[in-house]
Amino acid sequence: MSSAHQNLSSIKMVNIPNVDHFSFTIITAQWNKEVTGALEKGCLETLLSNGVKPENIQQLEVPGAWELISAAKMILDCTNTNAVICIGAVIKGDTPHFEYICEGVTVGLAQLCANQSIPVIYGVLTVNNLQQALDRCGGIHGNKGDEAAVTALQMASLSNNISF
Repeated sequence: MSSAHQNLSSIKMVNIPNVDHFSFTIITAQWNKEVTGALEKGCLETLLSNGVKPENIQQLEVPGAWELISAAKMILDCTNTNAVICIGAVIKGDTPHFEYICEGVTVGLAQLCANQSIPVIYGVLTVNNLQQALDRCGGIHGNKGDEAAVTALQMASLSNNISF
């Protein structure tokens, strides 16, 4: 079901274990900062409200959504984070650039996920206009940053539970 038909941010968390020893990295694109800043804020608040210690959250910024891929790779290569949360917003314009960026970011982050065992969370909005983005960063469709944090908590827990 599309998020146009439900506010996924209202989903209640279940079975999230004690995560005070987990670490998370939030990478936020600066492009469309009005939107990405609100997504980042929702993500951070959700991590903190679910027991992640502030000192266990690393926050980084990159110029745009495209750079999320290389920044996530750098983090995966040099830290012991339990999950990387990538926050961005790509808003359609008048050229095909939108399609190229959306596909490239999606494929790039998916490849990172497939090639290692640390969860990389896709918190990138790909929308047709600014209003759709605003509706998803704290508006009528909730905050997708919250949802990215919930996903990170669940995936970090899963990874921790199946590690040998």
